[in-house]
Amino acid sequence: MRMTVLGAAGSAGSRIVSEALSRGHQVTAVVRSEATFAQLPNEAIKRLGDASRIEDVIALSKGQDLVISATRPPQGQEQQLVSISQSLLAGLAQSNVRLIAVGGAGSLSVADKNDTLVVDDPRYVSPEWRDIAVACVDQYNLYKANTQTNWTYLSPPAMLLPGERTAKFRLGKDELLVDQEGQSRISVEDLAVALIDEAEQNNYPQQRFTLAY
Repeated sequence: MRMTVLGAAGSAGSRIVSEALSRGHQVTAVVRSEATFAQLPNEAIKRLGDASRIEDVIALSKGQDLVISATRPPQGQEQQLVSISQSLLAGLAQSNVRLIAVGGAGSLSVADKNDTLVVDDPRYVSPEWRDIAVACVDQYNLYKANTQTNWTYLSPPAMLLPGERTAKFRLGKDELLVDQEGQSRISVEDLAVALIDEAEQNNYPQQRFTLAY
């Protein structure tokens, strides 16, 4: 499979690139600065691009089977997620290429609180993370309303941290998954496993899914 990964040098993007390469896929790794090329695997095709530019999205998706977005804006510019998502959805609607986006947990529902989203539950979203959680809710709402693009939206659990690749986790759809101790977590390595599984299997077209241990 030919994949373009946007945000390929980030925490999630770098692991997605590695996971895809390990399974024999052809990966075009896209970053915004040529100085970042040194951080990318030699096996990847290295390209410059900006996911907020529709023309870049169209050009980088040409001839590809799938585009994966793992972009994350810097603190203080969280609403860039919305403009980037608009660009991705519009560009890929034109090129007719499938999209998987790494989103956020904020729009997931909380099992033990009726009609409460993760973004509004301080157990999972502390004040310093609320801006990005709100932006992720706005991002997901854009996807949910879109019928022109073949998208899949991956919501991580409340905690996403570097760790081990176990390939052992549970999948869900719209509700935050927690373990017996009430923890909601996954390693970035296992998020990459789940994402490339979805790339290969296409179980959630125009849907959201989530995962946790």
